[in-house]
Amino acid sequence: MEVGKQKELVERMQQSKFNKICVFCGSSSGKKATYTEAATELGKELVSRNIGLVYGGGSIGLMGLVAQAVHTGGCHVLGVIPRTLMPREITGETVGEVKAVADMHQRKAEMARHSDAFVALPGGYGTLEELLEVIAWAQLGIHDKPVGLLNVDGYYNCLLSFIDKAVEEGFISPNARHIIVSAPNAQELMNKLEDYFPRHEIVASKVNWDIEQLSYSSTKYGIERY
Repeated sequence: MEVGKQKELVERMQQSKFNKICVFCGSSSGKKATYTEAATELGKELVSRNIGLVYGGGSIGLMGLVAQAVHTGGCHVLGVIPRTLMPREITGETVGEVKAVADMHQRKAEMARHSDAFVALPGGYGTLEELLEVIAWAQLGIHDKPVGLLNVDGYYNCLLSFIDKAVEEGFISPNARHIIVSAPNAQELMNKLEDYFPRHEIVASKVNWDIEQLSYSSTKYGIERY
């Protein structure tokens, strides 16, 4: 490795403000080789910054590729998966640490709780649902973590155009548009996430959301115990 590249690598590892990043992506690999290449590239980029991975578990599709890249690189991998999806024939074998949860709602909550930022690779309905939920949570003030789109070959261009249209029509504020950052490659996206600072007005403070969640959990578990 050249001295200049080695120095850059060391600086990136020292400078990252993230400990773990949650990655949403497809359980399929897609039809283009660029999607699988991007998943592996993202995993290697996380390793270069000494950042662990939180993901939906399993070893198939893009999920498996990014997890394997991070695990092979020596960084921590946490797979959060509902017990119903744990059979190997459904999701493959999860690498790293596995946390089994009751359902999809708990899965998303756990993934968010263990992460400092979110990145979406190309994916389908599940990826979009997870992505839009953490964006909505940011707007509501539930978290202030950055959300990034790895826009491989313009995969998310239509989604970004839709969001811009919603801003134009008055359904999303211009400041809330900046909740999402996007880039065509992993290194550029990670640099943007490192520099992210919230600009939008939140609906309620995170402290209030935390208090409400604690109150809900206490009531819920009290009822369940009978």
